[in-house]
This record gives sequence, structure tokens and C-alpha cells, in this order.
Amino acid sequence: MGVFDDLQAGLDGLSGIDVNGGQAYCVDIVMCIDATGSMAPIIEEVKRNALAFCDKFHEQMDANGKNVETLRIKVIAFRDYGCDGAGAMAQSEFFVLPEQNEAFRSYVMGITATGGGDEPESALEAMALAMRSDWTSEGTKRRHVILVFTDASAVPLGDRSRTSNPAYPAGMPRSLAELGDMWAGSSQSLGGMPDEKSARLVLFAPSRTPWVDLQVWNNVWAAFSQAGRGLEEFDINMAIELLVNSING
Repeated sequence: MGVFDDLQAGLDGLSGIDVNGGQAYCVDIVMCIDATGSMAPIIEEVKRNALAFCDKFHEQMDANGKNVETLRIKVIAFRDYGCDGAGAMAQSEFFVLPEQNEAFRSYVMGITATGGGDEPESALEAMALAMRSDWTSEGTKRRHVILVFTDASAVPLGDRSRTSNPAYPAGMPRSLAELGDMWAGSSQSLGGMPDEKSARLVLFAPSRTPWVDLQVWNNVWAAFSQAGRGLEEFDINMAIELLVNSING
């Protein structure tokens, strides 16, 4: 509970994988990126690392003898429904990489750090939208990964100052418990992850509510930073290593 399954096991589960025709992985990744004004000092770094993610992920998978059949990446840039209205959330379709590298690059480079007002931000709504993504059902092995990058706390779900905004999306979970049901794949009415086994969540966030509370969910790893410091500890290479080591079966 609260960490990637078998994270410390490293490569123990690789013996049954034949990279030349055996089990191959179809990997979908949704990046939820805080695009509020406080991210301005590091937004360019986050964007550069997002753009490099495909190549680095493939390299690490290859180095560990794991075959990626398809890799798709989607981006959700979030702000705050309390002050940004329709500009509080923007999401792309899935980009198939490396075939759609240029379209992916164009979308990421278009993200600007602005708005948001004071924290907290609408990060949990971004996660709910990420969980409702059109996840792949192809391949003998699948991984559905959500990465969250933020330097702020999150607005509690169901907050009236946000839900009353005309731009607020319909059918959002009303509590962290309901969001947890979506993560576990057990919510029929709200949608969510296809199944808990394939799901992975990586948090680069402050050590405060609600991020510390999500550690009780399955298959979650958190790198906590100091709120308001712009994710100084952000390290995309660590996230990739964790994801690759978690893909054991």
C-alpha cells in the first residue's frame, strides 16, 4: 500500500519476458501539469523534461530488457476554477510517440504559467479527468500512468466556490474517497481507471493535504517538495526509473 508494487524488487519479474516476440508493454501516460503563475520559475524545465520523456523512457526500458510496443502521452494543464474559469483546465488527446513527436512538442510548448491566484489549485479535478482518459486496452501487458507536477496544495473536491463556476466540469467526484474509488477502478457512476493492477501514480507535490493522504492508495509514489518553492527537487529521471522498475508483470 502506498508504493509501487514490488518497487524494491527491481528486475525480479523479468524472466518470463521475451523482448523479441514475447510479452510487450502498451504504456499510456497522462501528465497533469500545474500551469499556474507560481510555476513560472520552472515551467520551462518541466516542459523540457516532458518533451524528453519518450526517449528517456524507451532507453530505460530497453536497458532493462523490457519491450514497449506502444507509448502514448497525454497532457492536462490545470489552474484553478475559482479564478480562471474556462482557462482552469486544458487537455490534449493522446499522442502516439515517437510518430507524433512534433504535435506533442507543439502542445507542450504552448503551455504558459499564469493565473491560479493563491493556492490551492484544481489539481484533483485534473486527476479525475486523467483517470477518465481513453486508456489503451491493447497489448499483452498494459500500464496506465498518471504523473502530477505541482508546487501547491489542491482544492477539496466539492468546494462550492469552484463547483458553482459555469466552467466546472459535470460529474466530478465530490470527495477524496470518491476519487479513490475512481483510482481503484471500482466506481461505475464516475468512471475511472480500467483496473487497479495496471495503474501507477507518481506525485511531485508538496508534503501536505491532500498529497500525503494519497499514499494509502495502491501503486502510488510521491516525491514531496516544499510548497511554494517551485518543485526544486523535480527529477524526471527518478520518475522514469520508478516506472520502469514497477513494470514487472
